Amino acid sequence: MSGLPVEYVAIAGLAFFAFLLLGVGLFVFVNPFRSAQDRLEDLTSASYGNETNPVPSLSGPVTGGQVDVISKAVSKVAAPTDEEEANALRRRLIQAGFRSRNNVEIFSTVRFTLAVLFPTTFALLPSDGTTTFNTIAVAMLLAAFGYYMPALWVTNVLQKRQDDLLRTFPDALDMLVASVEAGLGLDAAFRRMADEMEEAAPILAGEIRLVNSEVSAGIPRTTALQHFADRTGLDEISALVNVLVQAERFGTPVARSLRIHAGLVRTKRMQRAEEAAAKISPKLTVAMILFMLPCLILILIGPAIVRVIRQLLPAMGGG
Repeated sequence: MSGLPVEYVAIAGLAFFAFLLLGVGLFVFVNPFRSAQDRLEDLTSASYGNETNPVPSLSGPVTGGQVDVISKAVSKVAAPTDEEEANALRRRLIQAGFRSRNNVEIFSTVRFTLAVLFPTTFALLPSDGTTTFNTIAVAMLLAAFGYYMPALWVTNVLQKRQDDLLRTFPDALDMLVASVEAGLGLDAAFRRMADEMEEAAPILAGEIRLVNSEVSAGIPRTTALQHFADRTGLDEISALVNVLVQAERFGTPVARSLRIHAGLVRTKRMQRAEEAAAKISPKLTVAMILFMLPCLILILIGPAIVRVIRQLLPAMGGG
């Protein structure tokens, strides 16, 4: 009997949530006050990806128009209301590789749905005699887990993407320096670097191709390079962009500037390797103290303890 109220509340909440999504979705889709441009944007999806290096998407097997309608409906409730917070979230999603036009709405929809789905599913399970307080506590923990899990996943994807870019960037920069010193223009050098690094660094090659695509579309090179730095979020790439922008602005030789910057990047890579090597000793020390030292103590002291016990047991038994 104690589980019935929880089930009724869960079912009522689920029904209310379903009707809310249905009502808001219908309003967003057939709202007569929306302009034709807004309705057209609901049925189209813009992406910075390309066919050779597609960008991962937060959407599933449904079409882009359906994702737009559902995500915009839920984002009325779940999306950040602060413009600065929304821009920061959009920048973070783009840096993680999710460049869909409605990435913030889709992310907010997934986060809100998981925060409602996990506790609702738990509440519909048999109670098995658990108290209402424990049920509510577990449901709140599941709601918090569902709310924060997408953000943790995006952070993990972002970190892996930046690590891959950071690992392959020095070699790609050497390729760019060699191409420029061979007499190629900057656009041709970027294109050659993207072609040569396609297998070894597909993420970086896709970013470079996107820079060339923006320049070919009429966007100024300085703006396209700044977009490149914003999409990656790495200081090394931002420094490269600053070098190229200053070289173009002040007329300094690009090859010489790139050669100097490539030397600095290689020095930083060596410093990161030395720093990682210096961290090995403390990590090994902790592992040895926790796992190897108890075994070593047992091997050294164990036989002596056994002999002492064998000598004391007869004496204690005779007394």
